[in-house]
Order: sequence, then structure tokens, then C-alpha cells
Amino acid sequence: MAIPYFDLPLNLPHAGRIAERIGRLVEQRAVGVDLRWFRLAETAESLECLLAPYRAAEDDPPDDEAEPVRQRAAEIGRDLVEEIAAQGLGEDRLGQCVRNLFECLALGEEGAALSLRAGEDPRSLQRPS
Repeated sequence: MAIPYFDLPLNLPHAGRIAERIGRLVEQRAVGVDLRWFRLAETAESLECLLAPYRAAEDDPPDDEAEPVRQRAAEIGRDLVEEIAAQGLGEDRLGQCVRNLFECLALGEEGAALSLRAGEDPRSLQRPS
């Protein structure tokens, strides 16, 4: 059975805002809690740094600039999910942010699946139906 997903166009500015949210979520948990979060924080920071130049923009850059950024952001997002799953750090809000990130990268179907590995509740009202 296919997983429902939102099919949205590329939106690097919003992807940058979501990367910032992911960074804040991870950072809040890394402070004095558990060393497993520190490695995750490094990956989240690399995603945030990649997308930071686009966060304040009104529109996406031209396709020849946007596509390599989109591909790299998706790679880092996949790495992030692998680390979350391997360390058992998944939680609903983090999983929702992963799904939102991939939706903004125009990879909604992949994001709907990855978000579950990152801890999103499959019964969440935020998920597409």
C-alpha cells in the first residue's frame, strides 16, 4: 500500500526555515541530556548551514543553482534520518519536520516514508490522508 504524501513544488526558503527548526529541536535535546544527540546536532547544523542563504529569500534561486542544493539537502536529510533511527532518537515532532523538509524539497513521497523512521506518529493529524 502506498503512503499518502503531499506533492509540493520546490521551496528552498521554507526548507531553510524547517532546517532551522530541526536544528533547534536537536539542540534542545543535546544540552546535557545524551551524547547521542551531539552527532545528530552536527548533521542538523550542516543542513541548516546549507540552506541558510535561501531562508530569507522570497523565491527559489534559478534551477541551475537550486537543483544541486536540493540534492545535497536531501542527502543530508537522509543521513539525519539514518542517525535518528540508528540511535533510537525518533519522536513525533522531529519526524514531522523531516516530512516537511522533504515536502519543501519536492520529495514528498520520500519524506512521508522517512518521517516515520524519524518518529512521526503514523496516526498524526498532520500527515496526509
